[in-house]
Order: sequence, then C-alpha cells, then structure tokens
Amino acid sequence: MFEFAEMSGWQWGGWLLWAAVLYRTYPPEFFAKLRQETGYQHLAFSSAVVLFALWALQAGIKEGLDIHFLGVTTLALCHGWRIAIWIATVPLALMAVFGFVPVADVGMTALTTAVLPITFSYGIFALSYHYLTRHLFIYIFIAAFIGAALTIVFQLSVTSLWYWLADRHSWQDIVHNYLQIALLMWFPEALLNGMAVTVMAVYRPHWLRTFYDREYLSPER
Repeated sequence: MFEFAEMSGWQWGGWLLWAAVLYRTYPPEFFAKLRQETGYQHLAFSSAVVLFALWALQAGIKEGLDIHFLGVTTLALCHGWRIAIWIATVPLALMAVFGFVPVADVGMTALTTAVLPITFSYGIFALSYHYLTRHLFIYIFIAAFIGAALTIVFQLSVTSLWYWLADRHSWQDIVHNYLQIALLMWFPEALLNGMAVTVMAVYRPHWLRTFYDREYLSPER
C-alpha cells in the first residue's frame, strides 16, 4: 500500500514541480476544444494511448534501469508543448495504475520522461522554424528526425543524473547497464518519430499544430 510518509525528498520534489508545471501550463483552449470537437477528442486520446503503449514496452538488463521509446517529439509537433505536457498525464497515470512506475516516482518520471523532453523537443522545432529555411524537408528531418534523436539522448542523460544523485544506482551500473545500451535507441527513436511526422504531414497535415502549409510548402521563405 502506498504511504506518503515513505516518500523521499526527491519524490516529493518531483510531485511538487510537476504540479507547478501543470498549473503554469494549463491550456483552457485545449479543454474547450476537447469538449466541442469529437475529431479532436479522438486525436488527443489516441495520442495518449499510443504514448502509453510506447512507454509500457520497457526493456533492460538490470531492474530499475529500463529503457523505452519516447514518442514525445511527435506529440509536441502535433499539439504544441503545453498541450503535449497535459496529454502526457494520461499515460503517466496509466503507468502508475498498471504498476510500471511506483506512485511515489510519478512526479520525477513526469519531469524526466515528459515535461523536460517535450520542452527540449519543442525548442528544437522553434529554433529550426526561426533560423532555418521553412521547407518540408527541414521540418521532417530537423524538427522530427534529428529532434527525436537529440531528445532521447537528453532524456537518457537527465534520467541517469536523477538515478545517480538520488543514489538509486552507482554511476558504474548506470553507465554499463543503462547508458551504453540506451544510446542505441537514438536511431530507432528518430526513425519512429520521423516516419510518423512524415505520414501526417503528407496525409493529415491538420493533425500537426506546428505545420504551416503556406510556409513549409511554399518555395519562398
């Protein structure tokens, strides 16, 4: 049975920071649109279910050092970073309900798996949008493919730092049983997100909130 008294400072801090992020990023327009548009309901909840499926497919050598696909780059490009953070609460809740993540760790998991990677990934898109030519290839290759690769490396680094600072595992265990294996994930993660964004940009561009037809499909900047 879960006991609040057993939570460590890291776990309390994770919950409090996550609550603060949710409070500061609350998107009223998202919930209004969710109530009014059935098609958007399907897109939002499908995004949450796919994210849960990706996060639930965990693998690893040592217990507590599991790796999984992220998929947050596609989520951020589809919904924007604020709404993406809120949609990620659904798979996080399911991860806790089904026992993939201890309830005490949900806050820190939310920060390291959702909040920080989503913000990082959206930052890559924003930089590419403002400083590179606005072209379909740039959007797919930089914002989606390269963005996803860098995001999972960033997420693995942040998670490793958390495990080490919280004294969950020794740095040697983290390097040999987590980082060395997890770094092989960058290409499949990039390919997964790149393919998903490519398909949506071609067949369902209206699903991508960050994709602008007039700018990315125009020969002019």
